[in-house]
Amino acid sequence: MEFRRLGNSGLNISEIAYGNWLTHGSQVEEDAAHECVRAALDVGITTFDTADVYAQTRAESVLGRALAGQRREGLEIFTKVYFPTGEGPNDRGLGRKHIIESCNASLKRLQTDYVDLYQAHRFDHTVPLEETMSAFADLVRQGKALYIGVSEWTAEQLTRGAELARELSVPLISNQPQYSMLWRVIESQVVPASEREGIGQIVWSPIAQGVLTGKYRPGQQPPAGSRATDEAGGSTMISRWMDDEVLEAVQQLKPIADDLGLSMAQLAVAWVLQNPNVSAAIIGASRPEQVRDNAGAAGVRLEEDVLRRIDEVLGDVVTTDPRQTSSH
Repeated sequence: MEFRRLGNSGLNISEIAYGNWLTHGSQVEEDAAHECVRAALDVGITTFDTADVYAQTRAESVLGRALAGQRREGLEIFTKVYFPTGEGPNDRGLGRKHIIESCNASLKRLQTDYVDLYQAHRFDHTVPLEETMSAFADLVRQGKALYIGVSEWTAEQLTRGAELARELSVPLISNQPQYSMLWRVIESQVVPASEREGIGQIVWSPIAQGVLTGKYRPGQQPPAGSRATDEAGGSTMISRWMDDEVLEAVQQLKPIADDLGLSMAQLAVAWVLQNPNVSAAIIGASRPEQVRDNAGAAGVRLEEDVLRRIDEVLGDVVTTDPRQTSSH
């Protein structure tokens, strides 16, 4: 496993991170989830990402049990706050009450005294940013969060947040956006703003919900039990790529992967890691072999001619418009 600094901070994280969105506590039985976490540890992954909202808080609990007994100092545990975790009007958003209470609840579920990175899962337009950043600052001073990050913030939001973070002496070091060969929205504005502010990207969905593995074929029904048939939340996002034009282009990536001795998933994960502003790519898995395969992208460096071949193959099916949104 290779390691990178997260943004301009002193925090080293594994360049392949393990995430449990849509798996732990929902799609995958707990024994299988534990096997996936063990596989991640076995291949050298030390960075684990979750969120309080995943599987209605169950994902954090599963991850906490799966990591129980591991040396805490050898792990980087990340979680997030923003989406509703209860029925009350204060059980959501980035107000001070919800941030403090959610952090305390997450720590209990994760069975840890602190998280290495506590992330604002979205930007909250209904709460003054000063209130949000002040609450995060207090968690840092209390030792409950070592660093602060955000997820899917725009370039303008990142810039505003970073300015406040400096005033409050809060280590705001990361953004967690969607990024893949097919979804390159962050490149035009978010990445340049992040580079200016010393913020690194921890990217999710580097294999585009499984589309970049090549398992979805043009003109064919999705395999039974795949993400495209899942009603738990994955199928709505993947639908943007379940188009024959996209799937045909993806199939043309296979010769490129074969030439490099990589699986298509490894090629996809390696591609996002070529961006110098990316600190880690988050992989998800329902089986241990998926973890081992994806982790094979660690340390892979793609030559310029390979990157050009990928761009030529994908052509117009790539999304670059920053006005388009996502729902993770």
